[in-house]
Amino acid sequence: MATSSAKIRTAYVCGDCGGEHGKWQGQCGDCGAWNTLTEVALGPVGATPAAARRSGWVGKVDAAQVTPLKDVRHSEDARVSTGIGELDRVLGGGLVEGAVVLVGGDPGIGKSTLLLQALALMGGRTPGLYVTGEESLAQVAGRASRLGLPLEGLSALAETGVERILEHAVALSPKVIVADSVQTLWTEQLTAAPGSVSQVREAAARLVRYAKETGTAVFLVGHVTKEGGIAGPRVLEHMVDAVLYFEGDQGSRFRILRAFKNRFGAVNELGVFAMGDKGLKEVPNPSAIFLSGGSAQQPGSCVMVTREGTRPLLVEVQALVDASPLSNPRRVAVGLEQNRLAMLLAVLHRHGGVVVGDQDVFVNVVGGIRVQETAADLPVLLAVLSSLRDTPLAEKTIAFGEVGLSGEIRPVPNGEERLREAATHGFRRAIVAKGNAPKGGSYKGLEVIVVERLAEALSAS
Repeated sequence: MATSSAKIRTAYVCGDCGGEHGKWQGQCGDCGAWNTLTEVALGPVGATPAAARRSGWVGKVDAAQVTPLKDVRHSEDARVSTGIGELDRVLGGGLVEGAVVLVGGDPGIGKSTLLLQALALMGGRTPGLYVTGEESLAQVAGRASRLGLPLEGLSALAETGVERILEHAVALSPKVIVADSVQTLWTEQLTAAPGSVSQVREAAARLVRYAKETGTAVFLVGHVTKEGGIAGPRVLEHMVDAVLYFEGDQGSRFRILRAFKNRFGAVNELGVFAMGDKGLKEVPNPSAIFLSGGSAQQPGSCVMVTREGTRPLLVEVQALVDASPLSNPRRVAVGLEQNRLAMLLAVLHRHGGVVVGDQDVFVNVVGGIRVQETAADLPVLLAVLSSLRDTPLAEKTIAFGEVGLSGEIRPVPNGEERLREAATHGFRRAIVAKGNAPKGGSYKGLEVIVVERLAEALSAS
C-alpha cells in the first residue's frame, strides 16, 4: 500500500466530548475534562478528494450506491481452518477472509505461541506473515524450532512501522498476518509515542482497512492492563471482528481461550489447551480436566453442567463453610459472581431453613473456569449445604438450575444437551428443574430427580 508524502494534518480530539483543538493542552476547552486530548490524523493538508483517495485516507464513497438489501448477493462466509480445532471452534468454525481478530491475555500465557503454531500449520496451504515488534527474527525462529513447527509458506518480519509493514504485505500478498503486538506499532503520520492511545487506534485502523480491502485475515496480539482489559483505547475492540482472551491460572498448564466478541460465531465460545514442551496442545475432552477425578465424593463438592458457547462442560463447584471469628463473616467466590453468592445464601436461609449467617463461606469453581450463567445456583447451594453438614452428596450426582428469590427452581436452556453430557461421563443421578426433565423421567441410564422448590432439592441431595 503506497503512502503519501503530503504533510498530514493532525488535531487533538477530546475523548469525552469530541472537541477538536489545534494543539495539546491539559484541559479540554469545550467540556472542561482533564487529560482527555489525544492526537488524531485527519488527512493530507489541502488534498483534493481524488488525492485523498489515492493516499488511502478516504474510501471510494462516490463509487458507492444505495442498493435494496433484497437485491444484494451474499454467500456463507468462506472459512479456512487454522489446523487447530479448538481455535477453529472459538472463531466459529475457522478463519474468515478479511477478518480482524484481537487476541489478549496476560504476559507469557501463550498468545504468541498459539498464533505461531497456527501460522505454521496453515503455511503449507495458506501463506502467512508473522510481524514481530517485540522479538528478533532469531528469537522467533528459535521458538519455532523448539516447537518443531513446519515453516514452509511462513515468512517473518521484524518491524513496527505500519507503513513499511503494509508495503511488505502488498509485495508478499499473504493470506494471514499476525501483528505481535498492536501496542508496539506506530504510524509516522502521528507524533505520539508508540503505545499511546492515538498510535494504537490509528495503527489498528490502517491494518483493519488493509484487511477489508484485500481479504487478508489479520490477528492482532494485545497487551492487557492490570484490570484484565486490552490496553489502549476501548474503540480498538469495536474496530475488530472478534476479541479473544487467553486465560489460565498461575502454575497450571491448562489454558482457556474465550471469545468475548465474534461477528462470525458464538460469543463466550471456549477452547481448552494444555501447555507442554512442544507448545499448546488441544484438550479433546475438556470436561475431564475440570473434574477432580477422585474415587469418592467429598463433602462440599457438587458437579454441574455449564454451557460455554456451543459446548456443555462438566465442572466441579467446591464450597467450604467454617465458623467465622469475625463479626462480619466473609463471602468469597472464585469463578462466580460475588453478589450472587450473597443472594443465594439469603435464599438458602429464607426458603431452605439453613443458617450460615455466622459462617465464613468460600466457593470455588475448579479448573479456573468462570461460570457466568444462572445454572450454577443450585449446585452452589448443594455444595454449601454439603460442607456445612460435612456430608458428601450421593456419588455420581450432578445438578443444575436457577434459584429464584422465592425459592423456586427454574429451568435453564439446553437441558437435554446437559443431561446427555452427564450421561456420557457416567453420572447416574441428576437434580434438575421440572422444565428440564426429559420424557420418561430418565435419560440413558441417568436417573433424573425433578424439583420445583429449594426445599425439595435439599432433601433430594
